[in-house]
Amino acid sequence: MAVIALVGCSGSPGVTTSALALLLGWPLEPGRRMILAECDPDGGAVLHGLLQGTLGDRYGLPNLSVAARKGEFGEAFWRQLIDLNGEDGPGESAPDRLLLPGITDPAQAASLGSVWKVLSQMFWGIEADHGHDVLLDLGRRGAFGPSAVLADRADAVIVVVRNTLRCLQSAQARVHQLEERVGQVGLLVIDEGPYPAGEVQRVLQAPVVATLPYAPKDARVLSDGDEQPRHFIKSKLMKSARTAGALLVQRAAVRRARLDQRAVLAAGVRRAR
Repeated sequence: MAVIALVGCSGSPGVTTSALALLLGWPLEPGRRMILAECDPDGGAVLHGLLQGTLGDRYGLPNLSVAARKGEFGEAFWRQLIDLNGEDGPGESAPDRLLLPGITDPAQAASLGSVWKVLSQMFWGIEADHGHDVLLDLGRRGAFGPSAVLADRADAVIVVVRNTLRCLQSAQARVHQLEERVGQVGLLVIDEGPYPAGEVQRVLQAPVVATLPYAPKDARVLSDGDEQPRHFIKSKLMKSARTAGALLVQRAAVRRARLDQRAVLAAGVRRAR
């Protein structure tokens, strides 16, 4: 299926909330799983946001760092995943929407230097061997530095932006930096401001792949663990997240096909020589 990286930029918060909405609304076929991994070196937000600290530090990337040093990474990975069910809350039905929590202190990122590459290989293997989708929350800095290998190997890199003047201005440099690293990126627009998709594309010179509504009340359910209103899964935010998930999968498939075609052509040129 797909490995998709979400990246933020200065002045445009909302990556983790968007990632959670996508996870809970992701279009899943029977037998498939969706995994959201918080890989932000500045620290994850879900354990003390949506989950309100109820699970302590029993799950997450720090534990995988310890497992990697013991040579037990593959086995430990699946034990670190938390079931987040899209309709009934954690643990109420089949574990098909899973969260790998991030670090809780930015200082912990220093211990993950050797883990990022192993983690990227794990995600690639999950996608290739099991057909599961993987969504990476890289925050504002995760696509650069030691964790950049996650963005490098993703099928698609998507920058989360808000269509306000301030956010678009701050996103320009980030989009340019990423395209120098990974090639063309896509945009996930949080529709807070006045600028339509065409203007966002013109300013940032990147395609708008999908849009989510600016819905602060619903967003706080995901970002802060506010009480979930009745029929939350049918809210405008979650309906848009389901549509956005399908569009992101399509984007990743097209990009992967192009890269595979280039690889085949390059191999043919090398053989011809």
